[in-house]
Amino acid sequence: MADTVTPHITVTAPVPYTPDVETIEAYEEDLTTDIKDVVMGIVGKTYADGHQPLRGIHAKSHALLSGELEVLDGLPPELAQGLFAKSARYPVILRFSTTPGDILPDSVSTPRGLAIKVIGVDGERLPDAKGATQDFVMVNGPAFSTPNGKGFLGNLKMLAATTDRVEGVKVAVSKVMQGAEKVIESFGSTSGAVRALGGEPAHHPLGETYYTQVPLRYGDYIAKLSLAPACDPLKDLTGGHIDIDHHPYAIREAMIDYFAVHGGEWELRAQLCTDIDAMPVEDASKVWPEDKSPFIPVARLHVPPQTAWSETRSAAVDDGMSFSPWHGIMAHQPLGSIMRLRKRVYEASAGFRAQHDGHTVAEPTAIPGAFRDDDGAEDGTDVFYP
Repeated sequence: MADTVTPHITVTAPVPYTPDVETIEAYEEDLTTDIKDVVMGIVGKTYADGHQPLRGIHAKSHALLSGELEVLDGLPPELAQGLFAKSARYPVILRFSTTPGDILPDSVSTPRGLAIKVIGVDGERLPDAKGATQDFVMVNGPAFSTPNGKGFLGNLKMLAATTDRVEGVKVAVSKVMQGAEKVIESFGSTSGAVRALGGEPAHHPLGETYYTQVPLRYGDYIAKLSLAPACDPLKDLTGGHIDIDHHPYAIREAMIDYFAVHGGEWELRAQLCTDIDAMPVEDASKVWPEDKSPFIPVARLHVPPQTAWSETRSAAVDDGMSFSPWHGIMAHQPLGSIMRLRKRVYEASAGFRAQHDGHTVAEPTAIPGAFRDDDGAEDGTDVFYP
């Protein structure tokens, strides 16, 4: 495969990264502890119910994929930063998910998540970051549902309060929220809060564009990242509907069906901060205006046809790995209050799973053997719907 060359790009002068772009409030340590306690309460409830340690958020995986990230050649200096400093190819693992901390039927429709683990990344590591990986954690919306940790704690408490609710009640509430979201969208808007409570439209996850939502350091600068479909089979799925009522694992079925036939290509794009007032670091709910700074392609993600989900893949990824924006290099340090609180919360969740699951949670040095599709080594016969 020939290297992909970036056409000439003119970049508006970005805001330089300095530590003072972040404002750490005096209450933040206590707030992080409160959020961690709520998340671990969710983890404890689901473990008591099913005797299986799950993630406190994004517990249900829909596809577990391997592929390759190709950093584009010829990026301008402002974009040739950190992982993207030079043209290179990296093995990657992708985990598609939905947000709740318990395993719900897909008819409870919540935002779609995508975690990307890039393997073999050199550079100074973030505090406590083991291995040589770089994680990007994304959701299919351009901004976070709340501006800061205080708002997030409120939403999280509502989520925690529903963790032990009867499944049928959650399905019914989700239907109400989906209807409310359709009304909101008819007026040309969307509601992150309604979507988070079960009002997410039943769109195919492979047609969605995913965003880091909150900023990260981009070498000498600051950026948000997005991942957008870049091939016709994926673009054809944009806005496409999945019948989420016919099967509790309808999304997983759709992912398996797609990758049994097709591969996929996405563009990984960077949006540089060019105006710190219009594009704030600490307000996670603020959509950065693309007329001030558009998302510009910096890499291409290639995923071949494969078994999209299986028990062996789930053991390798759902049980054996964790994903966090704090797994990475200093050049992509997570920024803002939402990113800062994620560090302790994600570490606690991963630690619980490792303690109770009997699996070692570790950073991979290569694509695990569970992803081999050659010679029938993983031919999809162990696909499982628990």
